Amino acid sequence: MANKKIVYDNEELTLLDEIEKGEWVDSPPTNEERENYAQSAKYTKSLQEKKQTTIRFSVQDLAIVKAQAKELGIGYQNLIQTLVHNYATGKIKLGI
Repeated sequence: MANKKIVYDNEELTLLDEIEKGEWVDSPPTNEERENYAQSAKYTKSLQEKKQTTIRFSVQDLAIVKAQAKELGIGYQNLIQTLVHNYATGKIKLGI
């Protein structure tokens, strides 16, 4: 396996240099930084939440999806959820 070279940006290089010289001083975040971190964390967590929705399928399509999910050993809702996720993240493309 080839060794991959680590590439640092300017901020990382400055921080690394300060640490190696023993000049780096830890400073607690300001209240504004804490609030920004808290808002970022709350937003990130909200993206992981699930939201219930209703979708109407033809009886035939739903039967096929349920059968395929059963073959895979997973629930049909999990299969549909996975398909939607893979589409949303660009892992699969829709051909119309």
